[in-house]
Parts: sequence; C-alpha cells; structure tokens
Amino acid sequence: MDLNLLVALDALLREQSVTRAAEQLQTSPAALSRTLGRIRRILRDPLLVRAGQRMVLTPRAVELRDEVHAVVERSRALLTPGNEFDPATLTRAFTLQTSDLLSGALTPALLSLVAEAAPGLVLRFASEFVEGTSALRDGTVDVEVGVLDHLDPETRTAPLTTMRLVGAVRPGHPLTRGPVTAQRFAAAAHVSVSRRGKAHGPVDDRLAELGLRRRVAVVLPSHATALVLARTTDLVCLATESAAQHAGLHTFEVPLELPPLDIGMAWHPRNDVDAAHRWLLGLLRKAAADLR
Repeated sequence: MDLNLLVALDALLREQSVTRAAEQLQTSPAALSRTLGRIRRILRDPLLVRAGQRMVLTPRAVELRDEVHAVVERSRALLTPGNEFDPATLTRAFTLQTSDLLSGALTPALLSLVAEAAPGLVLRFASEFVEGTSALRDGTVDVEVGVLDHLDPETRTAPLTTMRLVGAVRPGHPLTRGPVTAQRFAAAAHVSVSRRGKAHGPVDDRLAELGLRRRVAVVLPSHATALVLARTTDLVCLATESAAQHAGLHTFEVPLELPPLDIGMAWHPRNDVDAAHRWLLGLLRKAAADLR
C-alpha cells in the first residue's frame, strides 16, 4: 500500500465519515469512496460499515487506527525536515493525569516552566478516576504521571524520580515528641487514602510482620483532604515530604521498611513524532527533578 492510500486510510479511520475525510483531504467524496474501495480490496476488510445514519469501524479497522496514524505522522516528519518547533508560538491544551499528592508538588514547577517558554499552553489535569482506564490509548489523556503499574502493552514509559512516604501529623501531636517506634506508630489513629475505599495497604503488611496492627479511623479518596484532616485532628497521615510540609504538618520517618515510590510518566506512541508533546515530556523531567 502506497503512502497516499495510507493518508486516505488515516483520515477515514479518524473521521469515520467519507464526507468529512474528503473535506480534510481536499478531495471529493466520490473520489475518496473509490479510494476506500481500493483499500478494502487490499486489506480484505470493509473497514467502515453503516450503522443507521453513521459509519462505524470494523474490529480490524480499530486495530489499525493508531498504527496507521503513527506511520503517517512519522512519514510526514521524515519528509518535512527543517521545521523547528517554537514553544513560544504554541497555542494548545495538554491533559495530564496524576494523583493529587503529586499534582500539588509537580504543578508549581511545571507552570513556572510553561509560563516562561509557552504562555499560550494550557494544562488540564484529569480526574484520578481515569487512572487504569484506556485514556492514553483513547487520546483523552496525553501524559500520565505516577506509579505506573496498569498500562496498555503499547504504552511508552520513562522514569522520573523516586519518592518516599513519611508520617505527617499536626504540630504538637504526641508523635512530635520522642522517637517514633513501630509500637507508637501503630497505636495512633490513622487516616488512609484509597479511591476504592481500601483501609489495608503495605503499611499494614509490614506492621503485621512485627505482630502489630494500626487503627484506621477513616478512609478518604483524596490525599489533599487527608492532609487537611491531619492538620486539624490527631490522625496520622502518610504523604510525601513536600506535600506534608506544604500542608504545615510535622513529618517523621515511618519506622517500617516501606518500598519507595518509583514515579514515571507514560504516553501513547501516537505522540512519538509530535514535537510539542516531546517538549512537554522534557518539561515534566525538569519539574520532577526536585520532587521529594
């Protein structure tokens, strides 16, 4: 299949309409219909079929859509050398997905970098509820930042930093006085954070190995809310050092062997040849360099 057919196929699969794809390619619907017929014969698949008043993709077309688009974009980048990307002229919105624990630490540095280099860029942060979905594959999220353990197989990833959790309590809390042992840590009341309402986690596993058990008084879906609650009660919260200090909390080393948080970023390969997207990844690396 030659490149012209691939370009036509890319437009058809993305628009799911012969008329709209023809407008994009600046050709007639009749001509594009003939091209679609050629592509169907080559691939031995109808690709687009009518469903009421609209066209829908066949399973084979769904499989091809992202790869065809990536090939077309790579070809365009290869055949149009010399186009230099200038972030100062960028007028675009990028959607990021991360936890509120990370966004609070990451966003100030990221915004500072963006404001200086690309004042026309808008950053949108998606809800944590899209984590673990096909948002990267669907294109509703451009970059995911966090602990990456639930990705589609084609997803690109890169490490950013390693963080650790500390204990966080209000100033004057009893745990601010004297060494915090595993026994004292377990004896305190805790606030746990889980979008799924789970009270049990790695901390509880480590305590159980020592024959200890903590009391989780409340489970919240948001780290930000948990930090506010820790600021006004005697509850113990686990957070990153930067998030706890920003909330005005006293921090202490958790007296357990907890695994570090390996923070990375993930994106779909359709964006590999997008200069603006690559530039954004570079900004995320810079912004994450001082996370702790």
